[in-house]
Amino acid sequence: MPIPSLELQIQTLPDNPGVYQYYDKDGKILYVGKAKNLKKRVSSYFNKIHDTRKTNVLVRKIVTIKHIVVPTETDALLLENNLIKSLQPRYNVLLRDDKSYPWICIKKEPFSRIFLTRRMIKDGSEYFGPYTNFKMVYTILDLIKELYPLRTCNYDLSESNINSGKFKVCLEYHIGNCKGPCEGLEPLEEYQRQVNAIREILKGNFKESLKDFKKLMNTYAQNLQFEEAQKIKEKIEILESYQSRSTIINPKITNIDVFSIVSDESAAYVNFLQISHGSIIRSHTLEMKKKLDESDEELLELAIVELRERFQLLSKEIIVPFELDLGENIRVTVPQLGDKKQILDLSIRNAKFYRIEQLKQLQIVDPDRHVNRIMAQMQKDLRLSSEPRHIECFDNSNIQGTNPVAACVVFKDGKPSKKDYRHFNVKTVVGPDDFASMTEIVYRRYKRLLDENEPLPQLIIIDGGKGQLSAALKSIDELGLRGKIAIIGIAKRLEELFYPGDSIPLYLDKKSETLKVIQQLRNEAHRFGITFHRDKRSKAALNSSVESIPGIGEKTMLALIQHFKSVKRLKLATEKEISDVIGVSKAKKIVEFYKTN
Repeated sequence: MPIPSLELQIQTLPDNPGVYQYYDKDGKILYVGKAKNLKKRVSSYFNKIHDTRKTNVLVRKIVTIKHIVVPTETDALLLENNLIKSLQPRYNVLLRDDKSYPWICIKKEPFSRIFLTRRMIKDGSEYFGPYTNFKMVYTILDLIKELYPLRTCNYDLSESNINSGKFKVCLEYHIGNCKGPCEGLEPLEEYQRQVNAIREILKGNFKESLKDFKKLMNTYAQNLQFEEAQKIKEKIEILESYQSRSTIINPKITNIDVFSIVSDESAAYVNFLQISHGSIIRSHTLEMKKKLDESDEELLELAIVELRERFQLLSKEIIVPFELDLGENIRVTVPQLGDKKQILDLSIRNAKFYRIEQLKQLQIVDPDRHVNRIMAQMQKDLRLSSEPRHIECFDNSNIQGTNPVAACVVFKDGKPSKKDYRHFNVKTVVGPDDFASMTEIVYRRYKRLLDENEPLPQLIIIDGGKGQLSAALKSIDELGLRGKIAIIGIAKRLEELFYPGDSIPLYLDKKSETLKVIQQLRNEAHRFGITFHRDKRSKAALNSSVESIPGIGEKTMLALIQHFKSVKRLKLATEKEISDVIGVSKAKKIVEFYKTN
């Protein structure tokens, strides 16, 4: 498949946070960067001449742009760090060392220590983070220290060592920062209770601890120690804004491959994330063209075999969205909750974004193919016998039965065909009867098309629920068109689609292209109908107003209606403006009339 032009690649980038990767013509990685908005950031490279020669050389070498979409800007920063260290791009100078972001460790030992570290040791200890903001780490550690007096020494506080009197309390005990577990002055159960509370704080579950924080803040305030109280308040605010969990780096998930699939009528898109030592180190999306009606399970199995071979993946566990049989040597996990589910959701998100970009590129490069794909998708989603190349949508407009009108909008190949739009004045219905109005206009529309041998639509959409649909069906039956034209109703509240003779509505995915086309039709019919209704109402008001002016006849009235459109505009007009339309003497009569009335 040929590589799309850079302009096309940039045009279809998402406006989301993420990490972008630049590759040269040989597929070698040049640069990795992060962005709050991928499209804006990447575009900025190509919109100007840069100050440094190095950046200009980099931009000239770029042939392919890849990206990974992530939930937040912080996640983008962490992912950028991982990828630079694992891929070692030529043009990234910073972050290529072996340093990493800090973690908070709860050490696996009796009377656990809690401290900041950059190194993760697999000894059963718990690690929280990583953190991109050092101020936040120190604030959390200071807050923990103030609330829970824990030890800071490196002693091995085993039961035998404590009982033998091997250790003596230090200065930290005497100044109140430690309760002396080294001499057995604090029981292990009480100490671990505090560690459990700290663990909840680090997970972000600090509702109970907030009570302790506020109590401490109030104590300071009652003792008139307002500066200390303010410090505690600031720490609480920082803690409340802190998020401990990162989808991008998670020490609980290590050496696992994640695969997800998103598909449509013609193709499937399989995203793959490689996780090593708790960090994402690679992302790739594969597009697979469908030859027959292959299932997602069949396609994903093929893709996993292909990608594992291509990238020489040796992991013993993979995460997928549904059960697959990949042999005895690979453990297949289908997560429902927790950290693994989060990482699977991230993979699905990237597959969806990749599909959207490919479709945008297709729409720009080959619009006919794009239309064919949407038509095929609509036929499948709406269970139609043929593609809905010609769709018509009807909507009623009236206010308390006055000036009842209706609108019919026409879409051809999924796009508005405005020359075919039609307005209807409801003629046979008296009062606010939407159902009878719908029966009348549908009958008039298709009676005329039949009489004039004009092509009929493949699909009719009625703006309304079961009642409106039944009213339209009366006319369809009367004209003998039942079975020749598909007809559905759309109810506004829950976007329910009703079919004739079926009491259970159809619900489409809120993000589906089929629903978007139907909503566009419905909104366009509503707009077109309301505009006509307002014009008609304004003319009626102007008619009644102008007719009551002595000496003003029908011709003058029509000229005024055509020019001023509404009574309000006529009343606000100057004598000169009115005389330009109907002459000086009649203008004088109108101005005098509105002055005295």
